[in-house]
Amino acid sequence: MGKVVLVTGVARQLGARFVERIRREPGVDLVVGVDTEPPRRPVGVAGPVDHRGSADVVYAHADLRRPAIARVLAEYAVDTVVHLNVSATNPGTSARATVKEINVIGSMQLLGACQQSALIRRLVVKSTTGVYGATPRDPAVFTERTQPKTLPTGGFAKDAAEVEGYVRGFARRRPDVAVSVLRFANLVGPGADTPLAEYFALPVLPTALGHDPRLQFVHEDDAVEVLRLAALDPDAGELRRTGTFNVAGEGVLLLSQCARRLGRPTVPVLLPALGWVAALAKRSRVSDFSTEQIGLLAHGRVVDTTALREVFGYRPRFSTPEAFADFAAGRRAGLLPPERLTAVTDRLTALLRTPAAIRPDDPPTPDDRS
Repeated sequence: MGKVVLVTGVARQLGARFVERIRREPGVDLVVGVDTEPPRRPVGVAGPVDHRGSADVVYAHADLRRPAIARVLAEYAVDTVVHLNVSATNPGTSARATVKEINVIGSMQLLGACQQSALIRRLVVKSTTGVYGATPRDPAVFTERTQPKTLPTGGFAKDAAEVEGYVRGFARRRPDVAVSVLRFANLVGPGADTPLAEYFALPVLPTALGHDPRLQFVHEDDAVEVLRLAALDPDAGELRRTGTFNVAGEGVLLLSQCARRLGRPTVPVLLPALGWVAALAKRSRVSDFSTEQIGLLAHGRVVDTTALREVFGYRPRFSTPEAFADFAAGRRAGLLPPERLTAVTDRLTALLRTPAAIRPDDPPTPDDRS
């Protein structure tokens, strides 16, 4: 009998892509997709493995906040759970209180059901680097053991921090279950459906005056591959690929560099006013700004991925600049297309280098004397 993998959050882009990938993995007999909304792509009906060697997929409509998830685990004899339903938004609702319930209460119910199941052998939980926070007092680089200077006070980051606490409790109570927590940096790619992707879709990007934060991204393809490695650890009884891991592409980008690559002009505003701009954008349903996103746009965040490379043996195929370039390629050109912006910058640079740009009282350079 092969693995039976239950995946939550299949109505989102990442969940749907992961289901399509894991079903083609040798040794997987069945994939059970769970969400409160139907998945974007139709899934199969439970049955035997087809002739191409791909496992069948069944969609189970279930609200993780309800005890019914325990029946789903038992009905399909699930042994591996990949929990992707901890997210900043939910396809079925835009109410923050409901999203928090789905994140926190839903995770508690799922963990409770897993604890009661004798068949569960592996649990993978999607988290976020947002649990480290984003403040001016932060270290240059966060490792998995770095404690945040200020704990998240609200939003998705606070939800993820609470969920991680419950997962640690579950791991202590069920030491026979291999548990992996994956802290993803901002997900990007052609189909990214995150609040930060909505921000970058704005025609003009509001930024914090005097701040140009460092950002990290992880491509959807790399996220799916890391999830696959975590879910299919060869031996769930070993400590290999268990624990907490940062997941991000190598390198960083400044927010100003992101704007130029998208051709989006920026409008710097005072940091306190950025919250007002975010509230206005949220009320008008233009973009879903959150408290942690404002902190990120002001102070940035960079994490160390040494554990991912050494323990998982995986180096993301896309660096941060490459992941963002693929994301930008699938977006509509901004008001200042990158090629036009580059031409203008080059022209200004050339003008500044002409003799007319040198003030009369400037001392001559060695080139001038020659």
